[in-house]
This record gives sequence, structure tokens and C-alpha cells, in this order.
Amino acid sequence: MLKPFDVTSLTTQVGGIDITIESGKYARQASGAVTIKSGGTVILVTSTTQPIEVDRGFFPLTCNYQEMAYAAGRVPGNYFRREGRPSERETLISRLIDRPIRPLFAKGFADEVQIIATVLSADKHVNPDVLALTGASAATHISKMPFLGPIVGARVGYVDNQFVLFPSYKGMEELSSLNLIFAATREAMVMVEGGANFVSEDLVADALAWGHEQVKPLFDIQDELRSLVGVPKMEITAPIQDAELVSFLGEFISDDLRAAVTTPEKMVRYAAKDAAKQKAKQAVAEKFPEDAAKLKAVSDIVGDLTKKIVRERIVKEGLRIDGRDTTTVRALSIETGVLPMTHGSCLFRRGETSALAVATLGSTRDEQRYDSLLGDATKRFMLHYNFPPYCVGEARMLRGTSRREVGHGALAERAIAPVLPNQDEFPFTIRVVSEIMESNGSSSMASVCGATLSLMDAGVPISAPVAGIAMGLCKENEQFFVLTDILGDEDALGDMDFKVAGTRDGITSIQMDIKISGIPSDVLRKALYQAKDARVHILDHMAEVLAEPRAELSDLAPQMAIVHIDPEKIRSVIGPGGKNIKAITAETEADIDIEDSGKISIFAPTLASMEKAKAMVLYYDQKPEPGKDYLGTVRKVLEVGALVEILPGQEGMLHVSQLDIERVERVEDVVQLGQEVWVTCIALEPGGRIRLSRKAWLMKQAGQEVDIDEFKRPAPRSGDRDGARRDDRGRGPRRDDRGGRDDRGGDRGGRGRR
Repeated sequence: MLKPFDVTSLTTQVGGIDITIESGKYARQASGAVTIKSGGTVILVTSTTQPIEVDRGFFPLTCNYQEMAYAAGRVPGNYFRREGRPSERETLISRLIDRPIRPLFAKGFADEVQIIATVLSADKHVNPDVLALTGASAATHISKMPFLGPIVGARVGYVDNQFVLFPSYKGMEELSSLNLIFAATREAMVMVEGGANFVSEDLVADALAWGHEQVKPLFDIQDELRSLVGVPKMEITAPIQDAELVSFLGEFISDDLRAAVTTPEKMVRYAAKDAAKQKAKQAVAEKFPEDAAKLKAVSDIVGDLTKKIVRERIVKEGLRIDGRDTTTVRALSIETGVLPMTHGSCLFRRGETSALAVATLGSTRDEQRYDSLLGDATKRFMLHYNFPPYCVGEARMLRGTSRREVGHGALAERAIAPVLPNQDEFPFTIRVVSEIMESNGSSSMASVCGATLSLMDAGVPISAPVAGIAMGLCKENEQFFVLTDILGDEDALGDMDFKVAGTRDGITSIQMDIKISGIPSDVLRKALYQAKDARVHILDHMAEVLAEPRAELSDLAPQMAIVHIDPEKIRSVIGPGGKNIKAITAETEADIDIEDSGKISIFAPTLASMEKAKAMVLYYDQKPEPGKDYLGTVRKVLEVGALVEILPGQEGMLHVSQLDIERVERVEDVVQLGQEVWVTCIALEPGGRIRLSRKAWLMKQAGQEVDIDEFKRPAPRSGDRDGARRDDRGRGPRRDDRGGRDDRGGDRGGRGRR
């Protein structure tokens, strides 16, 4: 019998909830493995490394987050009934783990690393995403990998004017005006991600400072876990540059690099940098013909020299690559309505970054439907971001949506969602696609601006325009320089990528990644306010082009109407096997959504088809009116009359005495089964019975005046024995309760039925 596992478990309380990190029970052959638990939520996080023979030129880290359906007691809803490709949520959380973890591996460590976070159990209160981030830190912290952690992931909400740590799903969705996720070391923030409902810059800064203070116990238990079960760290020797080569290239190539990195145009600058690098390689090959290592090191040294020149210019001259100061936004160009056959479009350009945003409106049937740990869910607003290779002058294979594209689309989507009208006011499904035409920094924020204007161009009644800007940072010694509207090179050579989007009234979306150990809170606050100035500047330019949403939807957009019918008539609208509703949609090309309350939403491609679909739906909701004429169909022929369907699912009795102006002996002499016949409704009786008259209709056609009251009781038929009349349901002569005929004549028969 196997002996029990030697399990180490540590628990702490943070933000009013218990969090347990445990090691030694699962995935024992991974380099590091933990489970992190809170409530009924359990996540297994493994961190594994293995050496690679070939230097790939980048750090080969892969982070994967996966939610297993069994964790919530569900079976996957797809055709194969098993977990498939990662969902958008899983992709975003994978990025959430990768972004703060990646910079914290020691420089020079190049082995392959894979981190996998698997949700094994999930309750409806504890969101596993930020727990998985902390678990990734803990699993890597106890391993042999040279990880400069630990870090902690947490979420901060804002409910009833108070900050809340690790809010529940319900509290987050229904109560909180802030959804801020952060990752931090003991010293500072290293990653921020989140959305908000128009909160101030000060509130965001205060939330981060408060949350950082609250999560300190999670650093302590990770360090304690490492002291109990951790293994010795690998010794990594940081690469040392060749001093002789650095000196040679610094003298030989600096002027060429300085000229290159002060060239405003991106592609010209790149060409100049490549020419300088090739010149350096050629010089090194000639000077050191037998030393292959020196030639290989040229690219890294040239990169370091480029970074030094760019940053020195910012520090000493306050000037950037394209000659701007630290607070200026690049020149803007905005056009709306650029695509004639779309519902709304905008080409938004900021410097050499350009986004073509296209808005499309659809019916509720176009909503995205997906599985989640909380059950089946729908999404009525989607913003998709595409980054084709031509936007950066490359030619490469198109291999589907990348993680980066998913992440940038989600960031822009989160920025715009708070200003959209609610579904009751505007029941359309909304999709915006941002196609990046050119990219030289912050294409995601250009997508926010372009998407806003494309929605306004389509006539979507958003509450306020939204704009976004990307901020950068240059830290030299103890000096911090915040840069507004960074270029792609400034992102690569700088210390921070800080994206902020919002309206004039406040922030709606935020994302920050830091490449240094952290930034002081006062620098973060300065960056937020500098971003606000830039955001307002862009909003002013947007307002000059389109100040508010167009008053009417695009003529090409779906037309929408809402009608209310008697819930009892829903069955008639749908028809047997959906026959009627299918006929309506086939004839009008409309999408029709029916609710149990009797509310019917009609989405049609044109106004004419919408009106036709509306009339066809309301046809099934008609109620017979006394005195009104109807063209009905004979559904049943009886001895005393005929049942005629005058409205869908509604039949009335056409008594033999009402078949014609003249006396009728046999019903079949006037009407046949399936025949169409004009009748007048003469009475609606209690219980819903309808009485009809063809005689009254014929009198109208002859120009005679008709008094409906005279037709409410059919006249006795001559030929009925003893003058007895038949009731309007064709049951024959009426009898009293003793079995004999009624008191209007005739002898009484036997006992009859009581």
C-alpha cells in the first residue's frame, strides 16, 4: 500500500476570505505545483521547465489557463462534449498570468517554461482568475527556476463608497463601479488591468495603493511555503558584454544610430537602423574575422546603444524620437462614413497609427452564446481587433486570432461597454471590428476612438464618446519621465506601457504593464492625470467631426419594431412545428424573437419587410368584432350549420338559419368543407363562442340596412318537428333533464339521462 502524500498546506485570511495554498498532493513531477483554494474554488497550478538546445532569441515562456466544465458540475455544450480550444475568457486570463510573470525571470535564463492553471472546482462566489495568478507565482517560487518573485494577484471593487478586495461574482457585476485587477511584488505594482464606470483618476490610484497594502499576507505564505518545500534555485550567470566590442561599436556606429532614431517616419527610421546594424556587422567581421562570438553579439550591443541614445535625449533635451515633448499627442485625422454599405464606419488616424472601425447592428439572435462556469451566457456587444501583417510592413501567414488580438479587443470593448444603451432601450446586438491599417504605437487605443465614432455614425445612442491614450515611462536613476502617446519604439525601449480610456467624466478601462521593479504611487497618479489631459484633447477633435450620435439609424441597419400580443396567441404565431413563424421569416427575411410575456421583437433588413412582418405577426392576434365582415374557411359541416375559421385558430358557428336570405334545407346546398365564405360576426357569447351570419353579409351586399341585434338568435326552422330548434352547436333538439322534449312541444320519451 502506498504511503500517504506528504502535503504542506498554509492558510491566510485576506480581504475577509480564507485562501489556502497547498503543495505535495498533485502533479508531483512538475518543477513546482500548488493548489490554491478559496471557498469551493480550487485551482491546480503547475510550473515546469526543461532545457532547450537551441537559443530561440526570446524567453520561451507559455502560460495556459483552463476552466474544466466538471469544476462546476457541467458537461461541455459543444458537439464533442469535451473541452476544446480556449475560450476568450481563458485566453485573457492566460495573458493575465503571463504579463506580470514574464519580466521576473532572471536575465540570462533561457530554458523553456510552461505554466498551466487548471480550475478543478468552482463555486458561484469566488472568481478563480486572480487566484490562478497568485498560484502561478507560488508554483514557480518553490521551483528551481530563477524567479524573482513572489507576486500576488488580486481584484479590487468599489461598493457603497468603500473598496472591496476579492468581490464575489454578484458583487462585481451588480454592485461595483470598479473592477480593477492588479499584480504586485512586495515593493510595487507590476501589472494593472480593469474596467470602471467613469471613476476618477484619484480613485484608481487610491484603489491600487489600498489593494497593495491588503494583500501582504499572500506574500508571507508564499515565502513560508518556499522555506518548507522549495528546492535550491538554479544559478544563472547574467550575460556579460564584450567590453572591447562595446567600445569599438560605440565609437563607430553611434552617429549613425543617433541619426536613425531621430527620424520621425517609422519605416524610414527602421531602414536607417537596419543599415547601421549591417554597417556594424561588416566592420566587426573585418576587424575580428576569426571571432564568430563578436559578430553574434553585434545585434544586442546595437540594441543597447539605441536604447541609450533614445533615453538620453528624453532626459537631457526633453525630446523624443519624432521630436515631440513628453506631453504632446501626435497629429490626428478622423473621417466617418468612409464605407458606403456598412452600418457605421470611421477611419481614425493618430500619427502613423491608423484604425478602420466598422460597426454592425444585428438582432438578438446574433448575440454570442458561450459556456461558462456559471452556466450558459450571452453577449450582445462584441469588439473584435485585427492586426494584419501589412499594418507593420510584414508578409506572414494568417493563422487565426492571436492572444494579443484577443487581449486588445477586450481592452477596447471594456472601454466602450459602459456608454452603450441598455437592451430595453436598444435591443440590437452590436459588433465593432477594428482593422489596424498602420501601427506605430497604441493601436488598441486608436481602436477605442474609432469604435466610438463608428457607433455614433451608425446611430447607436451612446451616452458619451470614449477616447483612449497610451502612456510610457522612462526611468533614469531616480528620475521618472512620463510620456504621452508613445510610439512603438518608445514602448519597446521604455519602462511602462500604460493604456487609459474613458470619457470626459472618468475612466472606463485601464491596462498597465511595467518592465522595472515598480513605480512610486505619485508617478502613477501623474501618469493618470497626464493621460486625462490627452484624452480630453482627443475627445475635442472627435467632437469636431461628430459631436453626437446620428439621429437615425443607418438606412442599411436592421429595422426594429416591438409588438405586444395576447400570450395565449403565441402558439398561433409559432404554428404547428413552427410552420407560421418560419413562413413569416422566409417571406420577410426578418428575425423574430418571442417572449413568454407576449412581447415580440422584429428585426428586418428594410422598413418595408419590417412592416410586412409586423402585419403578419399581428394577423394572429386579431379578435373578432361584432358587425365586422370576414372571409372564412369552412372547417366542419354539421346538420345544423357549419364551423367557419374566420381568424387563425378562431372558429365561429354559422347556423343553417344564417346561411342565406332564403330558406335553406341542407347545409351542404350552400357550403362545402374547405370552401371560403364571407360572413359577418353577429355575436360574441360568454365562454368565447362566436356566432356568424352569411345572411347578414348578403343583405349588406344587396344594399339593405342590417341590424346586428336582429341576428343574435337564429329563427326556428320550419321542418323541425313541433317547432323545436337546434342549438348553435348542432346538438339537436334540446331536452329537459327528465329526458323528454322541452316545453315548446312534443311528447316526452323515456327516462332520458340525468
